[in-house]
Amino acid sequence: MSWKNVIGRVSFSNCDPIFDGLDPEWTILSAPPAWLTGHVMRRDCIAAPIPSADFASNSDELLLLPEIGIVSNGKVGSVLLFGERPIENMRDIALPTDSSTSKVLLNWIVKNRGLDPKFVESGPDINSMLEKCDGALLIGDRAILASISNPELVRMDLGAEWTRVTGLPMVFGVFVARRDSPRDVLITAHSQMISQVEKFETNDSWRNKVISRTSKKMGFPMDRVEEYFRTEVRNRMTEDDIEGLTRFLRDACGMEKEPIWLDIHSE
Repeated sequence: MSWKNVIGRVSFSNCDPIFDGLDPEWTILSAPPAWLTGHVMRRDCIAAPIPSADFASNSDELLLLPEIGIVSNGKVGSVLLFGERPIENMRDIALPTDSSTSKVLLNWIVKNRGLDPKFVESGPDINSMLEKCDGALLIGDRAILASISNPELVRMDLGAEWTRVTGLPMVFGVFVARRDSPRDVLITAHSQMISQVEKFETNDSWRNKVISRTSKKMGFPMDRVEEYFRTEVRNRMTEDDIEGLTRFLRDACGMEKEPIWLDIHSE
């Protein structure tokens, strides 16, 4: 199997509208967000969504795929800070090991508020995290599940906080490829992923099937999955989202260079 026929995907439901029903000519490599960066760099796959913060760290070797990402405009529902006390009173916060954007964003938030809690790396289990720390940061499906089971412990939605402060959307994940990847393969992969996004956006019957399968796979109520895709996370990236991404890369990640984008129009 050639790496050119492999597309990485986040092992959370936030990418189901892209990958549920994708042409079987593609082999899908599913992994936690932070792992996918290494998979792209090692040529285990032609493209993948990676944490925006990881792109900032590897931007000299990577390019961005346009129009597609993991985005929220306000609350994201799946990047949450839990605890029994407000963030202002948290002495320490447990951070998961499976993401980098959420950790960089939380660091930006606490500095913006003039806070200085201790950060402690931890496995992503809310109970063990809160046994040793005042706060616990969870992402993805674990965050959704924990918020359903422990709504009283949700202290902050990081997507909502970013938008509250900046007035901009938050791009948690970007689709990337190595700059030396074959352009024709990237164009094909990008086109097919965009087609899946459009199908999810415009075909109600297909949308309901994807939501139903996600609900059964994750054990989430159907109405919670529908709300997640309707009001919280989306995979279509707009000009406003690019502005939010640029702000995050500059202000939170310290990236000064302009990112390189895949040109899907030129011959």
